Amino acid sequence: MKHKVIFNVLAKDVDNAKELFDAAGDRVLVGIMVKNFPNEEAAIEQVELYKQHNIPVSVGLGAGDPAMWKKVANVSAETHPEHINQVFPAAGYTLGRISQLNFSNTIVNALIEPSGTPGEVLISTGQISSEYKEKVSCEMAAAMLAEIGVPSVKFYPINGDERLDEVAAMVKAAAQAGLKIFEPTGGIDVENVYRIVQTCLENGAETVIPHLYTSLINKETGKTEVEKINQLINMEWNVD
Repeated sequence: MKHKVIFNVLAKDVDNAKELFDAAGDRVLVGIMVKNFPNEEAAIEQVELYKQHNIPVSVGLGAGDPAMWKKVANVSAETHPEHINQVFPAAGYTLGRISQLNFSNTIVNALIEPSGTPGEVLISTGQISSEYKEKVSCEMAAAMLAEIGVPSVKFYPINGDERLDEVAAMVKAAAQAGLKIFEPTGGIDVENVYRIVQTCLENGAETVIPHLYTSLINKETGKTEVEKINQLINMEWNVD
């Protein structure tokens, strides 16, 4: 990953996605949520359309829906996206599939949920396991990802900047385990993104990928606003 901070955003359509890419280049990943498509074939078609226009794609579940995990893996295996969002229990499976296909430049993340207690998290983010709310330490969660080679933690929902103490604890544990990428998600907007990203960088993340979705979308047009993307990419971070 060339940039310290990359923004994961949505686009109304391929034209909007092209506008965002023209503004930010590889500082953006454009999310395509498999939940929004009636079947895998339709999602694959959309990803391929974006890729034809050189738009870097992030294949996502859709509101973190754990029932979409296999659909994400299957669509990703067919399309070689730049980035894949996955629930914690399925991250290793997904990484294994794309590794066999030699998708060496694709980032796979694993969804970890804040527990409300700094230093403890929920890794039971799968379709069945999400019924269980048993806390584990941030260190254990990070170690489990490190030993199977998943490079990125998606931390959701962080509720904007309300949980910076929990974000800091998870970032620190991830960095100590050798996980270089951190993806804070949930309630992030142009106003609070600086504090959130800076917290991640200060606690050891090498690359931060904040997910900013509805907060960037113009309610009248349904498009993600290029002006807000420009605001984001012009922010300057205090990086060692």
